[in-house]
Amino acid sequence: MAGIRRLASALLIVGLATACSDEFTGPTPPSPGPLPVGTGSDRVQPPTIQGPDLTAAGIRLTAVPRGDGSFDVTEEVVLRSATRTLRLRVPQSGERLQGLLARTDPEATGLRIVADGDPVLGADTEVKPARTLSLDSAATRLELTYRLSGSSARSRPSRVGRALAAISPLAAATDGTLPTNLAVSGGGLLNAACPLMAETRCAVGQPPKLGIQPGLPAGRALAVLQLDLPMQP
Repeated sequence: MAGIRRLASALLIVGLATACSDEFTGPTPPSPGPLPVGTGSDRVQPPTIQGPDLTAAGIRLTAVPRGDGSFDVTEEVVLRSATRTLRLRVPQSGERLQGLLARTDPEATGLRIVADGDPVLGADTEVKPARTLSLDSAATRLELTYRLSGSSARSRPSRVGRALAAISPLAAATDGTLPTNLAVSGGGLLNAACPLMAETRCAVGQPPKLGIQPGLPAGRALAVLQLDLPMQP
């Protein structure tokens, strides 16, 4: 009988120790983890964007965040067929975007376009919210550089410099089917969601090497980012 009482006491002590340990370890932050693949028309196909240069149809967007919440953006685009008409559109306002839910007023300024290696001269340098440009000659390969501003909102309450922002390729309006890779340079990306996809989780990896799932169809390649902005000089 005494042995049974000693065993029961030992089990009680172990249980209490485990409970206390669980209580004081604190919550474990959720990991963005790998994105489950959708089904049917929402299935994300492997990217066809290859190598340091695009060798197949697609868009590669690289966004470099600035301390004021704007981004310096480069888009490398390879179209499926040559075109003389470029349709460009900035990301939509964030008040209805899951993960952002704050009104934003995006615009692209300082736009420069290189088409098949030749600078496009005389084109308007601002896009807000959309613009159609005509090229002198049909082109397949494009490079767009611009400043995206008005697309971010400060996270409140939160630490200084933390923000939410939406990015998407301007060139998606030209061909919404192009497989698209989005990247944020600088290591400040904490999480990402793609609210236009059926499966909205699109962050892969872990900070500081967090990325966005590649191969999104351009027409739905809009990512809502949570990030720490760099310190302004």
